[in-house]
Amino acid sequence: MKKISATLLSFFLVAVVTAQTSVKLEDVSKHVGDSVTVCGLVADMRYFENSKNKPTLLNIGAKHPDAPLTVVIWENGRALFTSKIEDLMGKNICITGRIILYKEKPEIIVEKPEQIVVQ
Repeated sequence: MKKISATLLSFFLVAVVTAQTSVKLEDVSKHVGDSVTVCGLVADMRYFENSKNKPTLLNIGAKHPDAPLTVVIWENGRALFTSKIEDLMGKNICITGRIILYKEKPEIIVEKPEQIVVQ
C-alpha cells in the first residue's frame, strides 16, 4: 500500500511541477519569469536573416512596437519547424514558454515547434 501511495504522490508532484499556467495576453507582463501558456493573434512578424542567429519575431496581439508579447525563434529553432513559420501570420496561436523581458518588453523564446499550437 505504501508503494502505491508513494507512486501516486510522485505522479501528482510531477504533474503539478510541469503544469503550465494559462494567462491572458494582456496579463503577460505580470508573469515575468513564469512558464505560461498564452494565446493571441500573430499581428506582425519579421525574419532577420542577415542578423546574428537569424531571429524570427512574432508580435502577438498588435504590431510592433505595441505588441503585448513578442515570440522569438532563433535560427536553430526555426530549422526544426516542418511548416513555414510565415504561415502563422494572421492566425491565433497559443505559445508555451517562460516569459522574460527584453528592453522592458515581455517575450517568450521558442526553441521547438511544440511550443506553438495553432488554434
